[in-house]
Amino acid sequence: MRERTDLPPEHIEIPAAWIGRDMAGNPQQWLVELDTPDIAELETAATGFLARSRDIGSLTRADFPLPRLAGHLAALREKLILGIGFEVLRGLPVERYSAEMAATIFCGIGAHLGSARSQNALGHILGHVRDTGADARDATTRIYQTAERQTFHTDSADVVGLLCLRDAMQGGESLLVSTVTIYNEMRRRRPDLVRLLFDPIATDRRGEIPEGEKPYFEIPVLNWHAGLLTGIYQRQYIDSAQRFPGAMRLTAAHVEALDLFDHLANDPELNLSMRLRPGDMQFVYNHSLLHDRMRFRDWPEPDKRRHMLRLWLSVPGDRPLPECFKQRYGSIEVGDRGGIIVKGTRLNVAL
Repeated sequence: MRERTDLPPEHIEIPAAWIGRDMAGNPQQWLVELDTPDIAELETAATGFLARSRDIGSLTRADFPLPRLAGHLAALREKLILGIGFEVLRGLPVERYSAEMAATIFCGIGAHLGSARSQNALGHILGHVRDTGADARDATTRIYQTAERQTFHTDSADVVGLLCLRDAMQGGESLLVSTVTIYNEMRRRRPDLVRLLFDPIATDRRGEIPEGEKPYFEIPVLNWHAGLLTGIYQRQYIDSAQRFPGAMRLTAAHVEALDLFDHLANDPELNLSMRLRPGDMQFVYNHSLLHDRMRFRDWPEPDKRRHMLRLWLSVPGDRPLPECFKQRYGSIEVGDRGGIIVKGTRLNVAL
């Protein structure tokens, strides 16, 4: 096994290297309650925008003035990039909003954090996370379209945001874990295995293939670049990429390394579990955290079933990414990168 000289230090100490057990005991670090004036400001901004335009996909920060909340959202952007890497804003009364109103508020908050990115080949900047009845065993299925356990992963953008419109009848808890903490633990326990996660590893694109690219990308799970550890991961898609003859074969040692990575991500001491309530907005930094969702059982009534809105954001002032991320992000230009772009894609919002 070759020695790597470009590994991070043996132990990385940054705010994002947190332990789930500690976060669970200190929700004041990540849970923020919106008060009545905050909500009124968001509603006023959304109502004003919708009076001028119905094109939510074109909404910019200038279209959505938030004199009261703008300071907190600027601090939230810093918390995502340089701090613990996540926050939940609680208290938005989504039960009294139309789909258009909820989407406008969510996209307006997102515009204060960064620029929205396409989440699929159709150019949707607002994703709908719900069980569509898709077959989770199908290698082209996006797992968020099912009720199955997602497994820990990153999304293809700097930041992912979720707005909970309706919760499931049972299950569906959101899980977060620090990629940096997993690295620290792997480096301590099995430095021989953690080295393998810095090798290029094939990940299935699940049929959404940019022009001129392979049906998979080859980016290491862990990347040490500009003095920062950046992760990109989706184990199910790594496994399904092995169906392509040209993909790098996973050795037994690679599989062992990935299994240990998964084992640590699923350690309840290391990860943080939370149940998102209707009106909760969760923002997560993909470069230093992994997220997951537990399997859920939905309500029998269609109008009560679990439904989340999702944003992918490219954030100004963010970290540099290594060159290999161009395979997935298209561009690695800070503030203008990420998302899924295929030929003919036009950005839009589907309500």
